[in-house]
Amino acid sequence: MTKNSNNVVLVGPMGSGKTTVGRRLASEMNREFFDTDHEIIDKTGVTIECIFDIEGEKGFRLRESKMLEDLCSMSNVVLATGGGIVLKPENRVLLKKSGLVFYLSSSIEQLLRRTAKSKTRPLLEQSLDREKTIRDLVSDRDELYREVASSVIDTTGKQLNEVVSIIKQEIESAT
Repeated sequence: MTKNSNNVVLVGPMGSGKTTVGRRLASEMNREFFDTDHEIIDKTGVTIECIFDIEGEKGFRLRESKMLEDLCSMSNVVLATGGGIVLKPENRVLLKKSGLVFYLSSSIEQLLRRTAKSKTRPLLEQSLDREKTIRDLVSDRDELYREVASSVIDTTGKQLNEVVSIIKQEIESAT
């Protein structure tokens, strides 16, 4: 592997299962798990929504980039990232260098189902049309997710253990 560490990084839109898959994967691989959003919440002591309210999306993205830098300096971890982490070019460079990157893609319908009851997603909470917002976010970011990804995994209709198994097989074949 030409990467500078053996991290496993999960990217994809909100609701694609990054945190759930990441937790299970880390547990099965006996690695530490980190989620950029959760780490930001722990560090600041406030919710992502609060950061968006006070600092706007721009302020949040700055915090997110710094957190990504900190987490990518570690090795042998599983990292779930926020859906918008790929927006900044410097984040994409860092992601590609940090280990194997898996893009968890999902159908719009699945993303809508998984985010339907969520009250902790500022970009959806501000939206009058959640489906359009999700479609637009996926459309705007899909190419960026693919740019950083070592592998794309369509999670549509797949169970958690199936997605984790696919990732583990791909890790094994890459090492």
